Amino acid sequence: MDFIILILMLIIPAIAQMLVTSSYGKYKGIENDEDLSGFEVARKILDKKGLKDVYVVQTKGTLSDHYDPKRKVVRLSSDIYHGKSIASTAVAAHECGHAIQDKEGYAYMRIRSVIFPAVNFATSFSYFVILLGLLMESLEMIWLGICLVGTGLIFQLVTLPVEIDASKRAKTEIENLHLATTEEQDGIKKMLSAAASTYLAGVLTSALELVRLILLFGNRED
Repeated sequence: MDFIILILMLIIPAIAQMLVTSSYGKYKGIENDEDLSGFEVARKILDKKGLKDVYVVQTKGTLSDHYDPKRKVVRLSSDIYHGKSIASTAVAAHECGHAIQDKEGYAYMRIRSVIFPAVNFATSFSYFVILLGLLMESLEMIWLGICLVGTGLIFQLVTLPVEIDASKRAKTEIENLHLATTEEQDGIKKMLSAAASTYLAGVLTSALELVRLILLFGNRED
C-alpha cells in the first residue's frame, strides 16, 4: 500500500504539470485578436474594477505570475507581461482575479493569508518532529509531527477555492470587457482549467502523504 501511495504521489502532480505545460505551450503561440499584451489586459481589468492603485510589473521566471496582496502588485512573468497571446490574456486575467478578491475581502483568501505563516512554520518542522519522535521512541511526538504535516493539507484545501474563484472572475472580466473572441474564450477556459488541476493535484498529494504517514505509524501503537 505504501508503494502504491508513493507512486500516486509522483504521478498525480506530474500529470497536472503536463496539462499546464501542454496548454501553455499551445496557447502561448496563438495571438489574441485584440492585439493586447498581458500587461494591457491586466491594466484594463484592474482599472475597470477601480483598482488603479494596483501596479502591474514584470517578474523573472516562467509562469511565476502572482498577485502580491501586501504590496498590491500583480507580477507577471516576461512572456505573459509582453506576450499578446491567449495564454497571456488568461494568466494576466487570473492574477487580476486575485486582486479583485483582495479588494472585496474574499473569505478564503483572507483565511489563507492569516494561516500561511503558521502553516509554513508547521510544515517546515513537521518531519523533524517525526524524526525526533522516532529517535526518542515517542509515539506522541510522532503524531504531533503528523498533525503538523496535516496543516499543509488544510492550506491546500483553502487555496483550491481561492484559485478556482480567481479563474471564474477572470473569465467574467474577459467576457464583460470583450477582451477575447468566443473561440479565444474556449482556449482561455482550457488554460485556466489546466492551471486549476495543479491545485487539485496539490490537495490529493497532501492527502495521500497524510494517509501514508497514518498507515505507517498507526501500526506502531500495538
